[in-house]
Amino acid sequence: MSDYNHLLSRRVAALSESATLEMTRKSRELKEQGIDVITLSIGEPDFNTPDAVKNAGIQAIRDNKTHYPPVPGTNTLRQAIAQKLKRDNGLDYKPSQIIVSTGAKQSIMNAFFSLLNPGDEVIIPAPYWVSYPEMVKMAEGVPVYISSTVDTDFKISADQLENAITEKTKAIIFSSPCNPSGSVYEREELLALAKVLERNPQVFVISDEIYEYIRFEGQHVSIASLESISDRVILINGLSKGFAMTGWRLGFMAAHQDIANACNTIQGQYTSGTSSISQEAAVEAFNTDPLQSKEIKEMVARFKQRGELLFHRLSAIPGIIPNKPKGAFYLFPDISAYFGKSYGKYQITDSKALALYLLAEAHVALVSGDAFGCDQCIRFSFAASEEQIETACSRIALALEKLS
Repeated sequence: MSDYNHLLSRRVAALSESATLEMTRKSRELKEQGIDVITLSIGEPDFNTPDAVKNAGIQAIRDNKTHYPPVPGTNTLRQAIAQKLKRDNGLDYKPSQIIVSTGAKQSIMNAFFSLLNPGDEVIIPAPYWVSYPEMVKMAEGVPVYISSTVDTDFKISADQLENAITEKTKAIIFSSPCNPSGSVYEREELLALAKVLERNPQVFVISDEIYEYIRFEGQHVSIASLESISDRVILINGLSKGFAMTGWRLGFMAAHQDIANACNTIQGQYTSGTSSISQEAAVEAFNTDPLQSKEIKEMVARFKQRGELLFHRLSAIPGIIPNKPKGAFYLFPDISAYFGKSYGKYQITDSKALALYLLAEAHVALVSGDAFGCDQCIRFSFAASEEQIETACSRIALALEKLS
């Protein structure tokens, strides 16, 4: 068979495999060999879509709502999203400023394709979601990283942002609550960042708020609510996490009309509108007040319990410094104390080496911190049962004891 790799585009060659998907693949291979692997690497709620939302999707099929939908989403859905943004976030967007896409990931990609010219810089605070840098590169932009540590709760300061901005800076992208750390930017912290952005009117903000509903304390604050920069905020959200709807593939962006128009044009050329059935189900979801939803409240309460359990268990393991998440369903502990240690054929040189060691020796799948821009850490997902978390931590403690 011929090898066509040399004929593929430079764009493909520049991209890396998603680290989360890579670890999922490796753990699946071990499971196929009959090995009991506990997966704490996946970024997906282990809950089911609420019944009312499922029923809305089923009814859409029965009502034959199975034809091409409008490129930016149905008017009914965009109105429901506008009402959600007003109800939950105090934001005023017209339906025309909202573009519905096949997942929040596509919404982010639409924004990058709309904004970036070759060589434009995008600031990415680390730790970051694994796909951000690759998406920037796909749009021919240049990722610029700002580091943070567990000591700062994995959040950047206004001074750091100021120092990272250059004449080539076009945007900053971040998530709050954050994947992978579970950290949350409070209003005062967002205000400090906004002061910097006020002095740099050429810089857009892509605010990834997909974990908005999974917050364990306080009220979610969107940077889009800060009036001085609101015109330059591109708000990204969706249903995958808060409504456990990962497979429905529906996200959205809300932005200045010019940006929305540009994203509509781009999307019309490579996917058109997202699934009409998912859109009908999404209307039901967005019309649901999360503060009144028993299913959402129960899911968030379970995640909070699991996060506290995982924090307690990891705190008891020497050499691990865990952060305490305020949202999402991840912990991102510093594990660099184990660098330089070894056991048998395993040499722990970095976070990836430790993650591979724990997969092989403890049969626990995690994602190494280098994929998120923080090599001193490892991401633990607590989208797993309490029993799995307990067993995983016991296995990890035993495996780490063997390192010297």
